[in-house]
Amino acid sequence: MGVISALGHDQESFWQALASGQSGIGPIPHDIGPVTEMGMNQVRFKNGAAVLGYSAETYFPRKTLNFMDRFAQFAVIAAREAVAQAGIEWTEELRENAAIITGSCMGGRFTEEIGYWELFHHGRHRVHPLTIPLGMSNAGVSHISMEFGLHGPAYTISTACSSSAHAIGNALWMVRSGAAPLAIAGGSEAPLFLGGLKAWEAMRVVSPDTCRPFSANRSGMILGEGAAMIVIEPLERALARGATPLAEIVGFGMSADACHVTQPSAEGAARAIRGALRDGGLVPEQVGYINAHGTATEANDRMEAAAIHAVFGSHAEALPVSSTKSMHGHTLGAAGAIEAVATLLALRNKVLPPTANFTELDPECELDVIPNEARAAEVEVALSQSFAFGGLNAVLAFRAWP
Repeated sequence: MGVISALGHDQESFWQALASGQSGIGPIPHDIGPVTEMGMNQVRFKNGAAVLGYSAETYFPRKTLNFMDRFAQFAVIAAREAVAQAGIEWTEELRENAAIITGSCMGGRFTEEIGYWELFHHGRHRVHPLTIPLGMSNAGVSHISMEFGLHGPAYTISTACSSSAHAIGNALWMVRSGAAPLAIAGGSEAPLFLGGLKAWEAMRVVSPDTCRPFSANRSGMILGEGAAMIVIEPLERALARGATPLAEIVGFGMSADACHVTQPSAEGAARAIRGALRDGGLVPEQVGYINAHGTATEANDRMEAAAIHAVFGSHAEALPVSSTKSMHGHTLGAAGAIEAVATLLALRNKVLPPTANFTELDPECELDVIPNEARAAEVEVALSQSFAFGGLNAVLAFRAWP
């Protein structure tokens, strides 16, 4: 697996921050893009979860960067780390058939924002000639395919905040069925640009200070950026080449609320959770940790708590839950993948990351929310939950590798 986020540029720094309850939320820097510095005074909220200290030239030659939006850069960086950790030896046959499935909610809107700024603010009559290839949502998967010379199935899923969870789930099914011998799957997002910030401001769901999921005094979500990728392959193939599995991905469930675009449904979320358990041949009592969607909005947190109680019954009271969005922010289309990596690391290290910034439990969210400090625990099965605008839900189930 590989990850780049507000908690660091790689897996190790990401885990160290998670395990210590360290939040990556802070003032949105004025050097992310040419529009941000001029426009931040127009935005009511000032904080986000940005990838600090990032220099694209450290990872890519200038010629390549001419074709890469910030979100696509993140996708390739995370894929490089995942492939390196997996120790894949690329053969001609593997390159011909390996799959890549990514998720992104917004794609290259960062580049589009720059174009709009040139047109409407500076009064120019043309935009960058590569605006279309830079802005397309499939740019991440395309650049990953070129990075490793892969010719198999490659596509991008866009289901708002469930995008990369859907991508990982589809990759699981593809590898499990034999349609692909191996898959790189995950998601990436770079939403910290003026137009995007103003759009979220208009929804009145962004916190003026920080992210406090499941807390009674929470004030909303915090936007973040980054990417995560994992490598999925059949167990027999991994062991045959001497690889050490990080965990077993055992189940995937998805559903549609079919009721409202922005108001989530506990019934729809519960349907996806049950689907993941059923797909993995699991019973509720086997689950020992849930990495919650946990956006720190009243509608989501209460819905998710109700869904957990509906599925797990009395087991819900003793089931540890945390929202790592309290540290890396809500990364939209990358959220499912980043939180999947957080879940995998929790299983591997036998430490459950906390819900940072936690104060007092919302009485409508009766859960064992791990507060502020990580908890040592050896867990057999963990879930990573993603619930998106549009009522599109995706839940992944992982089993610890002995």
